[in-house]
Amino acid sequence: MSSLEVSSSPKKWMRNCIIVLNSFICYVVFLFFDFLDALLCVIYRYLDERIEGVASPCCCSKWERQNKIIMKDEDDGLSDSLYQRKNVFREMGLLQFGRKKEYSNGKCGGMKVSSWSDCGCESCLSWMNGDDDDYKLHFVVKEPLIATGEICRGEPYENVIFLHGFISSSSFWTQTVFPCFSENVNHNYRLIAIDLLGFGKSPKPRDCLYTLKDHVEMIEKSVVQPLELGSFHLVAHSMGSVIALALAAKYPNSVKSITLVAPPYSSFDENDAGLKALEKFVGKKLWPMLSAGSSFMSWYEHLSRTVCLIYCRNHRIWERILKFVTQKRDLSFLITDMTRHTHQSAWNSMHNVICGGTKFMGSYLKILTKSGVRINVIQGDRDQVVPMECISELKLKAPNVEINIIPNADHSSVLLGREKKFAQSLEHTWTSSC
Repeated sequence: MSSLEVSSSPKKWMRNCIIVLNSFICYVVFLFFDFLDALLCVIYRYLDERIEGVASPCCCSKWERQNKIIMKDEDDGLSDSLYQRKNVFREMGLLQFGRKKEYSNGKCGGMKVSSWSDCGCESCLSWMNGDDDDYKLHFVVKEPLIATGEICRGEPYENVIFLHGFISSSSFWTQTVFPCFSENVNHNYRLIAIDLLGFGKSPKPRDCLYTLKDHVEMIEKSVVQPLELGSFHLVAHSMGSVIALALAAKYPNSVKSITLVAPPYSSFDENDAGLKALEKFVGKKLWPMLSAGSSFMSWYEHLSRTVCLIYCRNHRIWERILKFVTQKRDLSFLITDMTRHTHQSAWNSMHNVICGGTKFMGSYLKILTKSGVRINVIQGDRDQVVPMECISELKLKAPNVEINIIPNADHSSVLLGREKKFAQSLEHTWTSSC
């Protein structure tokens, strides 16, 4: 045996020991989370019944397995990641009292009353002010200058729809990219930034499943149809990319170009595609911290509800504390947007859009490729949320997609910090598409 092999053996042994130790610690920690989530299921059932008179539905019971075939036939857009997440204590039948999930008819509307564990401030409930149940999304429009000019009135202009990502709002675009566009864009493009259903200032109905279909239909009802958009470009970040592809596939002859920033694409298309996507994007990890937090919030329904109860419901208190600590009059939209949602809107959107939507993305790309729609993908090479392999898989599915890899950029800095370059890239895509 050579001296090199002898010296490398202890290092290899030590590396294997570290891997085993890390796996053991991870198993113990998430086993403890399993217990806490099962326990909190019982606690929240009791509190809901005491405060509201009826227990809020959850995904903990075994009803999903019994009704899986029926749900697939109804094509209600529910992800299997909602009901196939394993919990050791529930599998053993411990802390299980037959709590059943009673889904609504899948249509968003009707139930406006917020949960006691969600924020009830005037800002968060502003969408409830009207008596009409036919509510619409909040969106911000930056009209082209020719639309307000006396000389150029009536000249044609381009429409661009911007869709934000998970736990965000239209501010992600209006406060970053919008101010950086050139005079050409400001004169000839109508920019429309939307607060997606359940986020920002848009409605957050309690009886909504927040499926991919729900998001697309609300964009149609709130923006596409009222503004009579005969043609438009699409720009989307993260979760918004899945919704953008679904919307574009429904209007392939109206979409001129699509720009996807850090799209959570997966090639899974089997019956358990949602669960596989969940394991791929937010697998149970303790490091890095971003991955650990995402795992915690995505795998445990009642633990994530507790975080929303502590942080989102009391966001005004936390914001006052942060203003005092930072000595700033206004907080960044990145901070305030993190609380502008309910637990249900975030939880269901995570599973039914990001995870459940993966099995449809391949068919969407096929439709758009056949229609000749230009698709441009922008991805950071240090993205810990959407790994680079997702972009490779997307390229294999749609070879005509243009890929732009940004060095040393992660899931957020792929745009934040390089707004001017990003705006120039968008303008180039739009003009070349026309």
